[in-house]
Amino acid sequence: MYFLLSNLSLIDMCLSSFASPKMIMDFFAQHKTISFEGCISQIFLLHLFTGTEIVLLISMSFDRYIAICKPLHYSTIMSQQVCVGLVVTSWTVGFLHTMSQLAFTLYLPFCGPNVVDSFFCDLPLVIQLACIDIYVLGIFMISTSGVIALISFLLLLTSYIIVLVTIRDHSSTRSSKALSTCTAHFIVVLMFFGPCIFIYVWPFTNFLVDKILSVFYTIFTPFLNPLIYTLRNEEVKTAVKKKLTNQFFSFGKTTPRYPVQ
Repeated sequence: MYFLLSNLSLIDMCLSSFASPKMIMDFFAQHKTISFEGCISQIFLLHLFTGTEIVLLISMSFDRYIAICKPLHYSTIMSQQVCVGLVVTSWTVGFLHTMSQLAFTLYLPFCGPNVVDSFFCDLPLVIQLACIDIYVLGIFMISTSGVIALISFLLLLTSYIIVLVTIRDHSSTRSSKALSTCTAHFIVVLMFFGPCIFIYVWPFTNFLVDKILSVFYTIFTPFLNPLIYTLRNEEVKTAVKKKLTNQFFSFGKTTPRYPVQ
């Protein structure tokens, strides 16, 4: 589990920083511009990290399913080799996904408007600038991004329902810990997939909410994920409470006292 979590943290760090430097610079720039190569690079990194995270979240749900539903076989099934294989598969699928998105974008003719109404370049907005009919491209994008995200979310939802049903048959202490872990996982899944599904299933909208959601799942969600996992972990909360309690009671003892001259 912790190996998968460390890789999720790496992806979140990359996802939250691929467009942040350019976005911060644009806040202080009067004329906000980006080159075609820079725009394509943002699309490549965006779909690489999001595609990888989707597969990794599915792998983590499988890990939790084995840990809760088949605890005696966990160490055998989720061996180090299996975890490494899941991570490698996640990055491979993410790379293939982003290459499929760029395969047709690079050769689109752009001869008209060149303004992307967003904080960074994303595929639904960029293809609207093409000088050809993009209906077929829109269908392809929905099938490769929106539908895949929707199906992945439904699979994750089903797995967590099975896990929650299994938790009811366990002891109260174990159920509480497992429920806390699954709740943290599901919150992360919901925060990540919600905006993705909304943007890519209905990709041709120009509402302000699209811009907000795009920033939400690429910047705020990756920043919040470590906090969510930390605060939902009972061991971490116990350690923090113990540390704060010790500091509170030792504050008076550590106050320096100087002799009166």
